[in-house]
Amino acid sequence: MKADTVWRRWRRQVHDILEVGGDAHPAGRVVNAFIIVLIFLNAIAFAAETVDDLAARYGPLFHVFNIFSVIVFSVEYLLRLWSAVDIPMLSRLPPWRARLRFALRPIMLIDLFAVLPFYLQSFVPMDLRVLRVLRLFRLLKLVRYSPALQTLGRVLADEYRALLGALLVVLVLLLFASTAMYFIERGAQPDKFGSVPAAAWWALSTLTTVGYGDVVPITPFGKLLGGVVMLLGVGMIALPVAIIATGFSHESSRHQFVVTWSMVARVPLFATMDESEIAEITKLLYTRTYLPGVPMVRTGDAGDAMFLIASGEAVVDISAGKHVLLKEGDFFGEMALLEGRRHKHDVVAKTKCSVYLLDALSLSRLARRHPEILRRIRNVAEARAIADPAARGEKRKRKPRDASAPQRKPGEPETL
Repeated sequence: MKADTVWRRWRRQVHDILEVGGDAHPAGRVVNAFIIVLIFLNAIAFAAETVDDLAARYGPLFHVFNIFSVIVFSVEYLLRLWSAVDIPMLSRLPPWRARLRFALRPIMLIDLFAVLPFYLQSFVPMDLRVLRVLRLFRLLKLVRYSPALQTLGRVLADEYRALLGALLVVLVLLLFASTAMYFIERGAQPDKFGSVPAAAWWALSTLTTVGYGDVVPITPFGKLLGGVVMLLGVGMIALPVAIIATGFSHESSRHQFVVTWSMVARVPLFATMDESEIAEITKLLYTRTYLPGVPMVRTGDAGDAMFLIASGEAVVDISAGKHVLLKEGDFFGEMALLEGRRHKHDVVAKTKCSVYLLDALSLSRLARRHPEILRRIRNVAEARAIADPAARGEKRKRKPRDASAPQRKPGEPETL
């Protein structure tokens, strides 16, 4: 039994290092940095192998380095699978099913494809040049470690409707431009504008402002139309860029550190939720980082968000000389958010704190899609209020039961 406990503790530490990172375990930063450097070195080695002189001179070294990289990435992949059973929402499943569901996640499939070509060459006859190309999947592993790439992914997911609308406008403009140029130029240049698809090549290169110059209008009306298409192309092609840039700026201001699926699953409040609920919450949370001594909320601040501590410690100033310590996984501000009132205590970061925030807008959106999550948050909040003498005083203040019920003593603290 003791050995089993030690084994589980090691497995939990592996999960914290690989899936959560440096906020959960000091070794997480070292391991992440090592993997990132190894990924970049693989990209450099891949490019260097295509140079004949370098391949002839350092071919054996490239091969040894590739084997070393495959071993590291394979061990990383297997350790992630092994420790997946410690994710709260998967811990309720049989181990094999938990690991299977974890392995089918997109980021885990990328990890698998990063090493799979090396093992396939031993069983399936394939062109080695094709296998070298498949090694580029290792670059996609950077998505796991790059906050910028993860932010960009959230932007694309959030703005996909606007991007599809912009793409539709570009396609419509492309069709009109190629059709008009077909009717104008087909007599003068039947070999280049003899059909709408042929004219579409000119329209595409012009709208994208590339302008290869291999196909150009020569008639006066064709040149006039070409000028109009150039001007429209500058605005139309810039539209998706503007949408992504605006969304990226908005996401960057909301997130001071990356919110990952595994990090949210560690929060006790969400521990009983399934994968779809966790994924939904991950999209709605935004983040803040507080240095030691910096107030998170002050007395009188609007209760427009609840705070969940991802890492670090904070202190609640209940009254003179009385404090409550909040640690990783604790949350506060839920009653102020649910009741729409102001905070009644100061909360100050004791150490560097990474905090998730769920604001009123996100909470209402979450309640519409998953009302059971709101009920769970409310139940936990009320249970905490019942268990906390300060909260009982607040509840009696709001809803006195009867004249004989004991009243809150003067100076007794209230809930957050």
